[in-house]
Amino acid sequence: MENQLYTISVFTENQVSLLHQISMIFSRRCLNIESLSVSACSIPGVHKFTITCKSTRPMMEHVVKQIEKRIEVIKAFLHTDDEIVFQEVALFKVPTSSVLESGKIEDIIRQNGARVLEIQPEYTIFEKTGHTSEIKLLFDKLKPLGLRQFVRSGRVAVTKATQELVDEYLERQEKRKASIDNKE
Repeated sequence: MENQLYTISVFTENQVSLLHQISMIFSRRCLNIESLSVSACSIPGVHKFTITCKSTRPMMEHVVKQIEKRIEVIKAFLHTDDEIVFQEVALFKVPTSSVLESGKIEDIIRQNGARVLEIQPEYTIFEKTGHTSEIKLLFDKLKPLGLRQFVRSGRVAVTKATQELVDEYLERQEKRKASIDNKE
């Protein structure tokens, strides 16, 4: 089987050491996490980990099952790129003098859909939101101008489903619990 980039969405309680526990699942299998972002999600008290990793589907399905064994994990989902909408954010710091001398910076920014965040006498900071390949393209164009700093976020993603998958899961769990309570 061929390696492919997968995105895992993990919905959790916000607990200390959970990041370590999840990263160990990847480490034990010699899998490299390509990107990781964690934040609160639309459900109060619940956080969402968005993790990307290249591997085979059977391996990634196994990883998801292992993640779900953690007590603090509510549910984890495995996605391919066609099942989600995703973006990354990157910041680029370039010397202002080289920006002004190049004369083509306006074209670079417009062609790449970037924007200027800050201009100081010593540096100019640009922001680009997009896919990894788009960010890499802008990186390659700004590098010759003396790129001083570069940082890229992890992937953030939402599914193309009409409702958050964890909401559907939680609704099924509530109905299951209610049916068990009614039988007693």
